[in-house]
Amino acid sequence: MKIIIAPDSFKDSLSAEGVATAIAEGLATVWPDAELIRCPMADGGEGTVESVLAACQGELRTTRVQGPLGASVDAHWGWLAESHTAIIEMAEASGLQLVPPGKRDACSSSTFGTGELIRAALDAGAQRVILAIGGSATNDGGAGAMLALGVQLFDAEGAALPLGGLALAQLSRISLEQLDPRLAQVRFEIAADVNNPLCGPHGASAIFGPQKGANPQQVEQLDAALGHFADHCAKVLPKDVRDEPGSGAAGGLGFAAKAFLGAQFCAGVEVVAELVGLENAVRGADLVITGEGRFDAQTLRGKTPFGVARIAKQHNVPVIVIAGTLGEGYEQMYAHGVDAAFALPSGPTTLEQACSEAPRLLRERASDIARVWRLAAPAV
Repeated sequence: MKIIIAPDSFKDSLSAEGVATAIAEGLATVWPDAELIRCPMADGGEGTVESVLAACQGELRTTRVQGPLGASVDAHWGWLAESHTAIIEMAEASGLQLVPPGKRDACSSSTFGTGELIRAALDAGAQRVILAIGGSATNDGGAGAMLALGVQLFDAEGAALPLGGLALAQLSRISLEQLDPRLAQVRFEIAADVNNPLCGPHGASAIFGPQKGANPQQVEQLDAALGHFADHCAKVLPKDVRDEPGSGAAGGLGFAAKAFLGAQFCAGVEVVAELVGLENAVRGADLVITGEGRFDAQTLRGKTPFGVARIAKQHNVPVIVIAGTLGEGYEQMYAHGVDAAFALPSGPTTLEQACSEAPRLLRERASDIARVWRLAAPAV
C-alpha cells in the first residue's frame, strides 16, 4: 500500500509538514506496514519556502531587508544549491502579516525589501528565482522592488520618487541605466493563484487595496497612479503587460516582475509540485490524501487540493481531502479529481479549539479514513 500525503498548511494552526506528519501518524495506526510518503505542499502563498525545503533538503537563508513600511525585518528565503534556485516569498519582506491592522497603508507601503531578497539571490549565484507573491501589504506596482534592483524613478523636477504606490502619480521619467545586469541571466517565475490585471475594476487597487488599508478615494488614486506608472514603463520597455492575467498580483508586483524581469506566470501549486517531485511520487500510488484549512469553491481557483487532485487524476489515483472546514461549494471539486472530503471536527467546536487540537483531529480523521478504506479493500 503506497499512500501520498500532500496537504497544504492549516493557517494559524499547522505547517504543511505538520499536517502531513499528523495524517501519516493516523494512517500508521491502521496500516503499520504501508509506504507513507509525505509531500508537504503550498500554492505560492505562505509556507511555500518551508514546503519546498522540507521536500528538497534545501537551505533556509535569512536576509535583513526593509519591511513594507520601512522598518527592518529578517526575511527568510530558500536556496536549492544543486539547481542554483532561489525561492522567495515576498510576504517575508513585504507581507501583510508584518503590519498591524491599524497601521496598514496601501499608499506608502513598498516592495523594496522583496527587491533586496532578489538581490541576495543574485549574490548567491541564482540562475532561477521563484517568486511566491501571496499575502502582500503593498500596492506599489512592484516599483519598490525594481528600485532595489537599480531602476531609477524621477519626478518632473528630477528628484527621486519616494517609496509607495501613491508617489507613482508624480512619476515623470524612468531610467534603466543602473538596472542590475545579472537579472538578464536569471529565469524568473511567479508562483501565485491571482489572475487580476494591474488596473481597473478588477485590478490590484480595487480588489486588494481595501484589505491593505485603502479607503475608496485612495483606491481610485492608487489605480490612477499604477496606470501612470504603466504608461511610463511602456515608454522604456518592449512590452506593455498591464492587462495580462496576474499583473495585479501582490499589489502589482506581478506587473513589475513580468515587465522588467521577463517573469513567467505559473500556478503556484504547479511550481511547488514540480519542485517537490509530486508527479513522480504519485505514479503507482494507491491513494493520495491532501487538504487545506478551508475547502470550498475557492479551491477551484488553483489552491493546493485542486492542483494535487489534477495530477492524481492523470494517473488514476483516488484522492481524499481532509480539511479544517468544508465550505460552500466544496462539492464542485468532485468533478475535478477529488473522490471524498472530510472535515476535522466531529462535533460543535470553536475555531480556536479546532486549531489547537488539529494534530489530534488529523490523526483521528486519517485513522477513520484508513478503517473505512480497509473495509472496502480487506486484502490491503
